[in-house]
Amino acid sequence: MISVRIYGDSILKGIQINPVNKKYYVNNNIDVEKLSEKYSIEIKNYSRFGCTVTKGRNILKKSLENAGCDAIVMDYGGNDCDYNWKEISEIPEGNYSPNTPIELFMETYYDIIDTLKKKGILPILTTLPPLEPQSFFNWFCRDLNKKNIMLWLGEIKNIYYHQENYSKIIEKIASDTQVPLVDLRGDFLKSGDVGALLCEDGTHPNTSGQKVIATSFNNFANGLL
Repeated sequence: MISVRIYGDSILKGIQINPVNKKYYVNNNIDVEKLSEKYSIEIKNYSRFGCTVTKGRNILKKSLENAGCDAIVMDYGGNDCDYNWKEISEIPEGNYSPNTPIELFMETYYDIIDTLKKKGILPILTTLPPLEPQSFFNWFCRDLNKKNIMLWLGEIKNIYYHQENYSKIIEKIASDTQVPLVDLRGDFLKSGDVGALLCEDGTHPNTSGQKVIATSFNNFANGLL
C-alpha cells in the first residue's frame, strides 16, 4: 500500500467558520478516506491551523526522523502571504513584509523538496485556492482602523493579487523541480463563482469548496496512478 502524508495549513485540515458562533472549527469534507479506499493509499493528514512553510519544514523534518512514506502533499502559502493587519492599521506609513517574504518562501520550499527527493519521497505541491478580497478585508480587518489599512493597501483587489502571486510562485517551484502539482486554484476558478465556495472570511473553503478540493485530488490521483 502506498503511504501518503499531507502537510499544510487550515485549508487541507478542513477548517470552516461555524455559522452560529462565527468561530473556526474543523468540518472537513475533503474525504481523503474515500480517496484512500479507492486507490489503496494510506493517507495521514498532518495539516495545522496557521502553519507556514517555515513551520511546516520543521514539523516535516521531525516526523521523518521516525518513519518515512512514499509521497508528501504540501499546501503552504495562505498564511505565508498574510500580513499583520493590526500593525498596519496602527501605523499605515510603515514598511511591512508578509509572514514569510517571497524569497524565503521559495528558498524554504526548494529546501523541503530537495530533502524529500534525497529520501526517495515524492513531493506533491498544490496551488492556493483563490480568496475573495472584499470578504477577506471585512473579516480580518473588522475591528481595526480600515481607513488606515486602505492608506497602506491602496485597493482591495491588491489582497487578491498578492495571494495570487504566491500561488504562481508555487507553480514555478513545481516546474523548476519537476514535481507534480495539484491545481486547486484552477479548479476553483473554473466554477465561475469563487465566493460561493468560500466561508464568510473569504479564504477558507466551505463545504462546497472542500468538495472541489476532493475532486481535484481524485482527478490527480486517477491520472498519477
